[in-house]
Order: sequence, then structure tokens, then C-alpha cells
Amino acid sequence: MEQIILIVHLLIALAIIGLIMLQQGKGADAGASFGAGASQTVFRSAGSTNALTKATAWLVVLFFVTSFGLAMLATQKTKVADDLDLVIPAPEERVLPVLDSDLPTVDNADPAAAPMGADVPEL
Repeated sequence: MEQIILIVHLLIALAIIGLIMLQQGKGADAGASFGAGASQTVFRSAGSTNALTKATAWLVVLFFVTSFGLAMLATQKTKVADDLDLVIPAPEERVLPVLDSDLPTVDNADPAAAPMGADVPEL
């Protein structure tokens, strides 16, 4: 969905640029109006709009709608991270040293003292 909106957004932007380039500026007729004696003023009245101006206005509205849609999609993709965006590794298991006094002692002379199934190395 995001890709479709992005493509439409870019096409609208290019169309707006093209329509603006096609339009004639308000001051383009200023030199012709001085000596012609016409009833128009130097700059045309603001009430007259042509099809290019209306099309540009609609394209601008569509451009803002697609911009808003893209912004909404972008906010849905964001995730919460810590302030510095650093990955914090899981804590490692600490292996405590085993002391000789903690080990059980096995008497080699008495085989019954050894646990069942335990292989006791012979010295």
C-alpha cells in the first residue's frame, strides 16, 4: 500500500511541476497593456481562473492528502527504542569457581560408597 501511495505522490508532484511551468505569469501581458489602450489593467483581475489553475489547485490538494497518508504510514512503522538506540546484550551467566572443599569425597576402598552407575577412575 505504501509503495502505491508513494508512486501516486511522485506522479502528482511531477504533474504539479509541469502545470506550473505551463502557466503564464500575471506580469506577462504588462508590456502589451500600456500602449494598447485596452480596458484591462496591467495585472489581470484575480477572479478569472482558467483550467490550468483549477487543475493545479486540485493536484495540490491531492499532494497534501498523499503526504498525510505517507506520514500516517510512517508513524505506524516506528518502534520504541532506548535514547541512544543501542542494543543491550542479555546478561551472561556467571560461573562461580568451585573450591576443592565443596566437592564430595569418594573413598576408593569402599565401592558401595560410590553412587550407582558412576565410573570411579582407578588410581
